[in-house]
Amino acid sequence: MSTPSASPRRVAIVGATGAVGREMVDVLHRRSFPVAELGLFASERSAGRTVETPFGTKTLEAFDAEKVKGYDIVLLAVSGDFAKAHAPALTEKGALVIDNSSAFRYDDNVPLIVPEINAHAMGDAKLIANPNCTTAIAVVALGPLHKAFGLKRVIVSTYQATSGAGAEGMAELEEQTRNQLEGKPVTNSVFRHPIPFNLIPQIDAFQENGYTKEEMKVTWETRKILEIPDLPVSCTAVRIPTYRAHSEAITVETLSPVTPDAARAALADAPGVEVKDVPADGVYPMPLNATGQFDVEVGRIRTSLIFGDHGLDLFVCGDQLLKGAALNAVQIAELTL
Repeated sequence: MSTPSASPRRVAIVGATGAVGREMVDVLHRRSFPVAELGLFASERSAGRTVETPFGTKTLEAFDAEKVKGYDIVLLAVSGDFAKAHAPALTEKGALVIDNSSAFRYDDNVPLIVPEINAHAMGDAKLIANPNCTTAIAVVALGPLHKAFGLKRVIVSTYQATSGAGAEGMAELEEQTRNQLEGKPVTNSVFRHPIPFNLIPQIDAFQENGYTKEEMKVTWETRKILEIPDLPVSCTAVRIPTYRAHSEAITVETLSPVTPDAARAALADAPGVEVKDVPADGVYPMPLNATGQFDVEVGRIRTSLIFGDHGLDLFVCGDQLLKGAALNAVQIAELTL
């Protein structure tokens, strides 16, 4: 979070009308980021429209690469193809470009950053990749466990909210749930199957190994962020009919012996983590509680019945529009203050 002495920055958000772009504006304000000027860029059809923000009334501008290059920090909430076409050039005048797409995450020359875990990897790079939302939430919990006990393998099952597919995903959940309850036809366009009262064990396209690309993102990105290139990570990603905040059931095998109490202590001291783990009182991570929160909730911490004193099972919830996207991007920008 910024300090009163931090010099103000000119900040541009490209893709400002989307769910992540709007959250970026809000997070900049909530974290008192020293914004000298805020430029909001969107598509041609949105250009000229005014929007109310915590920084006052702003007029949306059509994307103009030469103009955006003049900003100190550029937050990209756009498609991977758009990012590939424009992000490298936007750094030409020294701007720090933080890309929320998957375009550069697996590029060895582009840091993939979760500030609580691997801020050191940022170096003096001007193009930074923001992780997949599911990965970002997971590694906030996995990082402290790896530091304390070492990770040997990780198994993840995710329960991902409809907002992971953007504002359109939330709208489809709301509209089709209403249709279902009113006895009207339930159709789907954002998701492959109807989402109300359903679970869909597919997010993104299937790969040759039978996993989806979303699942492989968790494997690839966790390895890069934790700097364990050969870490075995297996993920099953499931879309569920909630609005916001992703949940994850995680099993880890550790290199050193671990107890639930020792894990709680390590997590309680970790930045970005809130331990919520009193199951007898009904205290554990849930999407409703994690929604709108900066910290990732971790609970249901227990000894793994599979890996014994070298294993843990835990449950994690995090707001994927915040820690999984907008918040993480702003935290990366804060590293420059």
